[in-house]
Amino acid sequence: MDLEKTLLRKVGEAIGRFQMIRDGDRVAVALSGGKDSVALLEALLLLARRAPVQFSVCAFTIEQGKFLRPVEPLGEWLRSRGIDWTYYHDKPSFRLLDEQPDHGCDLCSRYRRRAVYEVVSGLGANVIAFGHTADDFCESFLRNAMFTGRLSALPPVTMSGDGQFRLIRPLCFVTEEITTEFAGSLGAPVIPCGCSQKTGTVRRQIRDLFASIEKEHPTLRQNILAAMGNLQPERLLDPRFLGVNAQPVVPEHFTVLNNP
Repeated sequence: MDLEKTLLRKVGEAIGRFQMIRDGDRVAVALSGGKDSVALLEALLLLARRAPVQFSVCAFTIEQGKFLRPVEPLGEWLRSRGIDWTYYHDKPSFRLLDEQPDHGCDLCSRYRRRAVYEVVSGLGANVIAFGHTADDFCESFLRNAMFTGRLSALPPVTMSGDGQFRLIRPLCFVTEEITTEFAGSLGAPVIPCGCSQKTGTVRRQIRDLFASIEKEHPTLRQNILAAMGNLQPERLLDPRFLGVNAQPVVPEHFTVLNNP
C-alpha cells in the first residue's frame, strides 16, 4: 500500500466532502507530538503544494506538563524541515498539576482549549486542524451511546463558540494503522502523552472491545464510520423524526415496576 497516496486521498476526501479548507485559509495544526498529528501536518503540507485551493499551514504545540519525553527533538525535526512551529508553555496547566485538584479530563481540556485559541489567534490563522482519526470518531460514537445516552460523535467541521475559528478534523476517514505507519516512515520523533498510557479508562475499555470483536469482524470500525454518515432517523426512538406527538424519552423517565 502506498501510504502517502492513501493518506492524501482520504484526507482530500474529508476536506472536500465537508468543505474544511477554503481559498486563502491559514491552517494551524494542533501538534500533540503523537503519530496522528504528525501525519496530519505532513498531509496538509503536501496538499498545500498540490491542491487547487490556496492555503498556508503552520503548527503549534501546547505544553501542559504531560509529555513523557522532552519536546526538543520534535522541535529540531520541524525546524530542520522549515516548518512554522510555535511551542507554548501553558502555566495555568502546570499549576493544575501542582495543585492536584479533584478533577477529570474536562478541566484539563478547558485549559487546553483556552490556550489553543490564544496561540492560534497570535498566529493569524482562521482554521485549527486536530488529529482525531477514524478510530477516535468510532470510539466517541460508542462512548456517547453507551454512557451519555446520545447518538453523537466528533464533528468533522465546526466553529468555535465566538465564530472566530473553523475547527476541522481531516483524519476522520484515516485509521490509526495508517497514521502509525506513515509517521514512522517520516522518521519524526513521537512524543507520547501520559494520558494516552492510562489503563482502566472508558476509552481503553472501548478500544479493547473493538480489538476483541475485530478478531472475527475486521470491518467493524469501517462499518461504524459508514453508519455515522448513513442516518435513518425514522427508525430510531426520537419522536421528532417519527411524525408523532410525543416527548423525547430520557432514561430517568422510566419506572421499574416490581412484580407483585
